[in-house]
Amino acid sequence: MSQRSERRGIHVDQSELLCKKGCGYYGNAAWQGLCSKCWREEYQRARQRQIQEDWALAEKLQREEEEAYYISNHSSHNNQPPQSHSQHSLATFSKFEEKKTNEKTRKVTTVKKFFSPSSRTAPKKESHEGKTPSPSITRQSSIETDRVSQDFVEFLKTLQKPGREIHKQSRGFIESMGNKKDLSAEELSECVQDFYQGMSDRLLNHFKGSSEKVDRVMDQVEKYIMTRLYKSVFCPETSDDEKKDLATQNRIRALHWVTIQMLCVPVDEEIPEVSDSVVKAITDIIEMDSKRVPRDKLACITSCSKHIFNAIRVTKNEPASADDFLPTLIYIVLKANPPRLQSNIQYITRFCNPSRLMTGEDGYYFTNLCCAIAFIEKLDGQSLNLSSEDFERYMSGQASPRRQDDTAPWPQSGTRVDPALSQIHHNLKLLSSLEKRQQQVIEGAQNLQTELAEWQDSVAREVQEILERYPLEIKPRASAIDAENVENDRLPPPLQPQVFAG
Repeated sequence: MSQRSERRGIHVDQSELLCKKGCGYYGNAAWQGLCSKCWREEYQRARQRQIQEDWALAEKLQREEEEAYYISNHSSHNNQPPQSHSQHSLATFSKFEEKKTNEKTRKVTTVKKFFSPSSRTAPKKESHEGKTPSPSITRQSSIETDRVSQDFVEFLKTLQKPGREIHKQSRGFIESMGNKKDLSAEELSECVQDFYQGMSDRLLNHFKGSSEKVDRVMDQVEKYIMTRLYKSVFCPETSDDEKKDLATQNRIRALHWVTIQMLCVPVDEEIPEVSDSVVKAITDIIEMDSKRVPRDKLACITSCSKHIFNAIRVTKNEPASADDFLPTLIYIVLKANPPRLQSNIQYITRFCNPSRLMTGEDGYYFTNLCCAIAFIEKLDGQSLNLSSEDFERYMSGQASPRRQDDTAPWPQSGTRVDPALSQIHHNLKLLSSLEKRQQQVIEGAQNLQTELAEWQDSVAREVQEILERYPLEIKPRASAIDAENVENDRLPPPLQPQVFAG
């Protein structure tokens, strides 16, 4: 099978990354392939239709109630039934009226919640007063929160008067979000995005259309707000993000057998620089979960993607293409199995400044990551050029593609093989060479020991021959030097010290 045909299973046309409305911005699977701008427009239209339908239903129920009440009163005046039958009719109508009233109240409440999202939580305020405060907004600020708040205030001082107004509105918004903890994740996202939009519009008017200054201020606003709201809006209890996280992690664990060749990844991890880039890419995408601000999480995705491009470039000795990037990103995600991946993706989608997801390299890399996750969720045998039977056997753990080549001869050095098998082969060769060197050392030590014994014997023989050739003669001890001097008596006496009186 050719390389071209192998890539068909994971190839994604770059046009598929763009918004389905054709606006030119990057789309997102969470927004049904639309960009944030088009999605908000569709959401607003759908919400208006829902409001109109709810009002129409409420009016219909009101008319039915009035007609039923009129018919009941008219029949009671004309027929004058017995007292027991009249009471039974009134009781029946009372139940009917109560049911219709409850139905109408429920629908009207549904309509009102779109206009006042906090209305649903207001009646519950008293019931929560006796409970322990939630560690989201009312909790004592952590060190990181204090640092971010201080940095935000220092930044706003450079804006002078507009800075005070931005700080006031941001604090007011955070306090208002404290009363909306029971809202759904989509409603929380809508509140945050509405605040972003309103703040951005006011900043554009103040800076006279300078988008660069607006983006710089909005980045600081996002950092301040989302650091304070992180605990209450990340993976909220009203969403199923945690369930999706577990499903994705189990899916990735089940795909542990997928090899780098199956995905046609143009990366050679035997090259030290490539291996280092792969490790850094894995570290970056795992580190994404430790960040609180959506922009910081996006920065981790961007850094991971740049390391991937570097690994491809070093391996191929040429710039990487988009067709090479996506399968390599899939391979990195499978190898890393990042914690709470779906929650992080949803958090970025819901609460990031929409301009970052629509354009730029951050939006491009984020869209590719969403495509990689979607591919992993829909991965099948055809995508990996495997039969459905083999794919199911590998997924169930009954077999592994790594065991098929156990009895086959080791591939040559120029063949593209799995890095783990290549490392095992390299280690076996190293052990074999070490064993040969050890045997040589043992043989050399034995030869040295034999040579030392022979040298010792030869030295002993030479010493013995010299001793036999030149035997040792011991002469008598010599007498004292003055023993035979007969004229000692003629010698003058030795000098004696004399003391002279001063």
